[in-house]
Amino acid sequence: MVSVELKPGESPEQLLKRFRKKVQRERVLSDVKKKRFFLSNSEKRRIALRKAQRRERRRRWKRQRRQRRY
Repeated sequence: MVSVELKPGESPEQLLKRFRKKVQRERVLSDVKKKRFFLSNSEKRRIALRKAQRRERRRRWKRQRRQRRY
């Protein structure tokens, strides 16, 4: 649960900005999006595997690009 209290001399805009940062830092919205639909464990594993493969492909591509420059 994210909560912020108004500090003395703080404007409502600053308070809202601080609240948004705190929500983003604690990943509240991403958790809500993930839990919006039920995902079985096998589906979670499949998604994680695809994400890892994509990440590895990107790393390999960047490494190859760096090597071609020299």
